Amino acid sequence: MHTVAVLALEGVVPFDLAVPVDTFGRARLPDGRAAYRVKICAGRSISGTVEADGGAFSLRAPWGLDALAEADTIVVPGVGEQAGPLPPESVTALRAAAARGTRIASVCAGAFLLAQTGLLDGLRATTHWIAAEELARRHPAVQVDPNVLFVDNGQILTSAGAAAGLDLCLHMIRSDHGVAVAADVARLSVVPLAREGGQAQFIVRDRPPPDGSVLEPLLRWMEANCHRPLTVDDLAAQAMTSSRTLNRRFREQTGTTPSQWLHRVRLRQAQYLLETTGHSVERIAAQVGFGSPTAFRDGFRRLVGTSPQAYRRAFRDAVTPPG
Repeated sequence: MHTVAVLALEGVVPFDLAVPVDTFGRARLPDGRAAYRVKICAGRSISGTVEADGGAFSLRAPWGLDALAEADTIVVPGVGEQAGPLPPESVTALRAAAARGTRIASVCAGAFLLAQTGLLDGLRATTHWIAAEELARRHPAVQVDPNVLFVDNGQILTSAGAAAGLDLCLHMIRSDHGVAVAADVARLSVVPLAREGGQAQFIVRDRPPPDGSVLEPLLRWMEANCHRPLTVDDLAAQAMTSSRTLNRRFREQTGTTPSQWLHRVRLRQAQYLLETTGHSVERIAAQVGFGSPTAFRDGFRRLVGTSPQAYRRAFRDAVTPPG
């Protein structure tokens, strides 16, 4: 039987720990037998007792780090911000498992722990979008992709925040035992087997600089006038500066260009309208300043990672009346 070892380190995030334990534990083969043996392994090799992030509870794991040597798959949940670096004995155990060919996956901030072992060096990886920049800063050898729900490199896998760990577990079950077994687990978990779109649809993008910055008045004006067919010259005139100076200030303060910022402002407003109104996609495209519905759909999918209609289905408030 395939053994899944879930590594519970000090400060483990309870949700990250529970997702692989519960998801793999639900899986059943067509004849009714359990598809996996799940073991929780303590990060502490002496006492086996681990306190969860936030101190809500402590757990005593039945297995220690030596159980990782017998696992077919190891899952590394995230730990809280107050947790220390990955203990040396855990680094050694994970590296040894990787050398044996063991499949190793992380949930959410568990990618930071895997990165400390060097196992993500040169690989594409993901984590919660809010922590992606920090992961890339700390570990420049890792190719961080903040837009996806999970990344499968074959032996090493990483998932984005929270529920994306469930997406990754279902993906591994599907790879191991086929669609039927994975679909059954998805139904029991009351989730789709594969979600449309990636993590990009959840990202809060391009927060404006703090009040008082040179660009702040213009950014607010752009928010209010993004429905108009604005050019960079129009924006420069509003800011009472030259186009060249405006481009330089945008690069310095936002890391992007005025046109790119305006494009994303329009798409953010479109997201809000898709969530809160029953307006057609064509009407919303015009409301936020796109020249055509096709350009709107293409731009929306590139930035958000899914179609406007799929985004609406996922995020629109069910009690919002149409119109």
